[in-house]
Amino acid sequence: MTGAATDEQLVARCRAGDGEAWNALVERFSRFVFAICVRGFRLGREDAEDVFQDVFAKTYEGLHKLRDDAAVRPWIAQLTRRCCIDRLRATRETPEAELDEAADEEALADVELALDVHQALERLPENCQEILDRFFARDESYRSIGEALGLPAGTIASRISRCLDKLKAQMEDPASVERPVDG
Repeated sequence: MTGAATDEQLVARCRAGDGEAWNALVERFSRFVFAICVRGFRLGREDAEDVFQDVFAKTYEGLHKLRDDAAVRPWIAQLTRRCCIDRLRATRETPEAELDEAADEEALADVELALDVHQALERLPENCQEILDRFFARDESYRSIGEALGLPAGTIASRISRCLDKLKAQMEDPASVERPVDG
């Protein structure tokens, strides 16, 4: 159930003391936070892990102050951004002007888009998840995907196209794709 829960539902359950929901919330946003640290602010692994811990400690402590449960993602992004800047100030002698605000915002937008795609992909049927993962993330050829899935290589292109249409529909309207549908 936590995989299908909206951000708003997870936050409400966390506020009610549901430990499973807290674990799901951390899992849902862990890559997002880490990506902001590493890609957006170019923190090293150790600094990124410290920021990660700080962000989720602050999230846990301040979740009750969040005015709109559905706004948890931008709130966590802002917490992460502030923690990264604090970490940079504490560990480097970087003048304020060198913290490039525009680059930070662009990197954050890229990370947010990647998270949106990842969440939409998770709501697709498993066969679509697998075929899109194999083609785009693992960079497998039509032939190798076909061999792995027991399908003719010529079928793979049409499956990818149909699954991409479903992904696009999911991105535009999360209720538009039903999980049991074949790809």
